[in-house]
Amino acid sequence: MEFTFVNDSFRCKRNEEIVDLGQAVKIEYNMKKQINFGLIGAAGYIAPRHMKAIKETGNNLVAALDKFDSVGIIDSYFPEADFFTESERFDRHLDKLRRRGEKKIDYVSICTPNYLHDSHIRLALRNDAHAICEKPLVLNPWNIDALQEIEKETGKQIYNILQLRHHQAIIDLKKEIDEGPADIIYDIDLSYITSRGRWYFISWKGDNAKSGGVATNIGVHFYDMLTYIFGNVQMNTVHYTDKDTAAGFLQLERARVRWFLSVDDTNLPKDIAATGQRTYRSITVNGKEIEFSGGFTELHNISYEHILKGDGFGLEHARKSIEIVHQIRNANPIGIRGDYHPFLKRFR
Repeated sequence: MEFTFVNDSFRCKRNEEIVDLGQAVKIEYNMKKQINFGLIGAAGYIAPRHMKAIKETGNNLVAALDKFDSVGIIDSYFPEADFFTESERFDRHLDKLRRRGEKKIDYVSICTPNYLHDSHIRLALRNDAHAICEKPLVLNPWNIDALQEIEKETGKQIYNILQLRHHQAIIDLKKEIDEGPADIIYDIDLSYITSRGRWYFISWKGDNAKSGGVATNIGVHFYDMLTYIFGNVQMNTVHYTDKDTAAGFLQLERARVRWFLSVDDTNLPKDIAATGQRTYRSITVNGKEIEFSGGFTELHNISYEHILKGDGFGLEHARKSIEIVHQIRNANPIGIRGDYHPFLKRFR
């Protein structure tokens, strides 16, 4: 029995009869064949997790792009990958591979600064490849609408890495909430302080036009997780913002959330700072701490496995968190009043 791809359909030839074997078989075949990847942002902090995921799902990185050439990490995973420091030459290379049909890129992984995600997603789809993009997928809700049109035009998919949804602690919490009493409104405190040095404010991360600000840069995955479990936003109040800290209140369908995000180590609880620790992450639900400090090492691998099976998180999955951070970015803080996070007491 002979198996072939015909016009993107998986078929077998049996006794001179061509039979279409359907989507399930195509997905199984795609999981077995080696898939070709491109990667944009190879010098970035998160890029090695994508390289590892590509490698450990049995696939191949064909070409990578970054304007910086400190990308020796590629040697640990794909030393034969072509590397470019100019997007024009990378784009041209992907186009040549597509036209030749040799090592055509199937997916482009995007690990670039937040404000470039939209453009790099478009580059991927323009070259007949699916896009896998780090969060935030885009900075503004209307960017999602435009990308949906491009998905329709190209027939390619855009996936967002929302790895917290794959964390076992979050899976367990969602199951507990879904199976619990439907009339309970939960009280949640979210506190995340991840200290950054002076370099942060010189880099693109310190430029709100490029990063979206603190709430976008370090908080978007938490907002995604909260709406994933506790439902849609009914009210979004911002109490305080400055260049390194933001805090506010979210009323969700099934939760009241007081949140505090900062990259300033002076906001660390005193007992945490005394140990020399520079990161503090805490989520309490009705006073109960949700522990998920570990378990992150394989989440990108799991994300890739789901994407390659055809059930990754797409544009609509990303929308709620993008709307939240856009509203926060454009809100006028009301000050330290109402139902505010306890860490804001020191700002009064």
